[in-house]
Parts: sequence; C-alpha cells; structure tokens
Amino acid sequence: MSTMTAPTRFGLPRTIRLGVRRIRFELRQYFRAGDQVFFTFLFPTVMYLIFATIFTGDVGEGADKVSMATYYLPGLIAGGIFLSGVQGLSIEIAVEKSDGTLKRLGSTPISPATYFIGKIGEVFVTAILQMALLLTVAVVLYKVQLPADAESWGLFAWVFVLGLLSCTLLGIALSALPRSGKTASAVVIPVVLLLQFISGVYIAFSALPEWLQNVAAVFPLKWIAQGMRAAILPDSFNVAEPGGEWNLGLVAIMLAIWLIAGFILSRATFRWIRQSG
Repeated sequence: MSTMTAPTRFGLPRTIRLGVRRIRFELRQYFRAGDQVFFTFLFPTVMYLIFATIFTGDVGEGADKVSMATYYLPGLIAGGIFLSGVQGLSIEIAVEKSDGTLKRLGSTPISPATYFIGKIGEVFVTAILQMALLLTVAVVLYKVQLPADAESWGLFAWVFVLGLLSCTLLGIALSALPRSGKTASAVVIPVVLLLQFISGVYIAFSALPEWLQNVAAVFPLKWIAQGMRAAILPDSFNVAEPGGEWNLGLVAIMLAIWLIAGFILSRATFRWIRQSG
C-alpha cells in the first residue's frame, strides 16, 4: 500500500485528462445511488422547504427586514456544502474501500491523483447543481430577493469554493474512520448532523450558549455559514454575530486553515492499494 501521492508515470497532463474524464463516470455513479442523491443532493432543499413553510413572517427592522425564508437560506446553503464535501464523499470512499473498488483500481494504471480529480470534480458539479436548485426554490416559491451587487456574489463565490474544498479534503480524511462500508453512514451522519445543529444551519447561531458557539468555531461549517450570511443578508444582521461583525478576514483564515489541515489529514490517512501483477 502507498500513501496518496501523485505518480509521474503518465505525466501531469495525462493524469489531469484522465481525471477529468473520470468525473463523468463519478457523476453517473452518484446519480444512480438514490439514497445518496436524497441525503446529500436533495436534503438541503427538502429541509429548506420545511423550514420556510413552517416559519413564516419577517425578521429584522425597517428597510433591512427580510422574510424567514431569506433568513434560513444562508444556513441551508452552508449545510449543503458540508453535506456534499464531508458526508457524501466520506461515505462514498469508505464504501469503495470496503467493496473492493480501490483494490481493483489499484491493479489498473489509474493513479491516486486521477481518482481524486474525479471525486473532487463530482463534488463540485453536484454542489453547484444543488445550490442552483436551492436558490431557484427560494426565488420561485418564496420570492426571496437575492443580492443584486457583484460584491455580494463575489463573497458568495469565494466562500463557496474555499468552503467546499475544505470540506472535500475533510471528507477524504474522514473516510478512514469507518471500519467498513456498512458502518460508514452510522459513523459519519451523526457527526455531520450534530455540527449542522451547532453551526447555525438549523438554529440561529446567536441563540446557542457561548460554550457551544466556541465548540462550533473550531470546525469549518460555522465559518461557511457566517460567510454565506454576510453574502445574502443585509449588513445590519452582523450585530447578531460574535463580536458584532461579519469578520470575513477570520472566515477566510479559518477556512484556509481547514483546507491545509484537510490536505495533511487526507494524505496521512488515505491508503492507495497498489497491486503488482
């Protein structure tokens, strides 16, 4: 067995080309798995429909007043990013380890780099489609007014990309935790669900006890949700954040730290099974 290193046998261009080609294969496999599609791709939209339907009315004051459907949107977007990168990918890789897929791939010329280009591409494509669906539901069904300025969408974009990359690498690392594919869901889903509840996805972050806010601040989901609130909600809502500001510099720093940590952990924990003959 070898650690997750990028072999040079075929050269970087061919590795990238094969990886991009593998994205199509990974997407076909993803959308054929009905349970995965529901619990990672559709789940944020389903939860948004529930919350936006049950909790009606407005929040905020004056010109900055927004509907509850708008208020819940940033958290569900952050939750979707976390589900795609952490839950979906960690369970998927754990199952492929358990069912022999990685052993079979180890006996082919495919490299770990090609494999993970396919996985990361799958996560990004499905996450973009997921966000498009969620935003469409918000606008069409609940008349949510999305930001109209380029600055807000630029903020949305970098939080989305940095957050998804961090979660994807964390998902790769977390895939080493389950002992088998059968236990992967039981190990991963409770962790993901707990972090969603303490990170401002389903419950207003300001409503949580301070000690629980401090626990959530260790993990990337809290910072993704905070960045998304800054992108979508009026500036006056920053008074509800810790310190009374969006603190986007710290959002970027924390997500960058998790990006580096995820890279180190994924290299340390993932094993590529290379068979001879």
